[in-house]
Amino acid sequence: MTPFIYQGLASRVVFGPGKLEHLAEEMDRLGVRRALVLTTPEQAHLGERVAAILGDRAAGLYPHAVMHVPVEVARAARVEAERRAADCCLAIGGGSTIGLGKAIALESGLPILAVPTTYAGSEMTPIYGMTENRLKKTGRDARVLPRTVIYDPELTLSLPAGISACSGMNAMAHAVEALYAQDANPIVSLMAEESIRALAESLPGVVADPQDLEARSRALYGAWLAGICLGSVGMAIHHKLCHTLGGTFNLPHAQAHSVVLPHAVHYNREAAAGPLARAARALGGRSAEDVGALLFALNRRLGIPASLAELGLPEEGPAETAEIACASPYYNPRPFERQPIEALLTRAWQGLPPG
Repeated sequence: MTPFIYQGLASRVVFGPGKLEHLAEEMDRLGVRRALVLTTPEQAHLGERVAAILGDRAAGLYPHAVMHVPVEVARAARVEAERRAADCCLAIGGGSTIGLGKAIALESGLPILAVPTTYAGSEMTPIYGMTENRLKKTGRDARVLPRTVIYDPELTLSLPAGISACSGMNAMAHAVEALYAQDANPIVSLMAEESIRALAESLPGVVADPQDLEARSRALYGAWLAGICLGSVGMAIHHKLCHTLGGTFNLPHAQAHSVVLPHAVHYNREAAAGPLARAARALGGRSAEDVGALLFALNRRLGIPASLAELGLPEEGPAETAEIACASPYYNPRPFERQPIEALLTRAWQGLPPG
């Protein structure tokens, strides 16, 4: 058996419908009194609801989180947290909002209480990312791991079907790459396979009926597992390409992950045949060779855009992305090769199946 190291992450998880009402109790457990509520501009109404639940324990609402966490937004948020004398951040929303909470925590050390409303998974990781001068830089720091995470499936009912699908496939990418991570281990691989299965089974139901609370709950469960995978082991080529596409071209995060995933997996199909056989099993396939096609077909079934061109990547984008990615590659079971990577990105740009 292959030797391994497993390090569990110290987060408290509260899962179930209606758990949003337990916010004050969870703040008591953390020993904090004043929470700065963070949201995107589009979810300010949800932040107002949370502030009303907290009453005088809300230090205020800061509804300015944006995609890829620009450094100037992070700096402004840190100043606001200090001005309002907040002793914690309450981030409610998706990866952009939780990422802003992490940017505050990285410098201030304020604890984060996260309430995810998407399937992004950032809430379960000590990974942060910020964008400056068209480059997104990521890192790991224990200070940015949310101390408590409340998963309330009812909060995902208003997430549009299309966004739900892309967010779920973004989560699945974390689980898929965890299977062939450099530091993969048996515990995380079990979680990854279960996450892929749960998301593949639940997302079609979410798209068919966005008010199906059972499908929403199972999708959120799959996303929770995917988040643990993301926080526990390193990622590989798929995440490097998507970080480049987001930081350099400002492509929408979850949508880019969804489009690229089948192609990145196909790139690794031979070098990671054993680990990807587990993904094939979770998706109803037979071997690693099937996984890229199965993921591409699932995207189509969920109504996810087929191409990076539809997301706004210019025609020269595949070549520039390949160049940037190969200049500072992540670990990957197959070495980064400039021409094959540009070719896979070109197929993704065109909306073609992996091949």
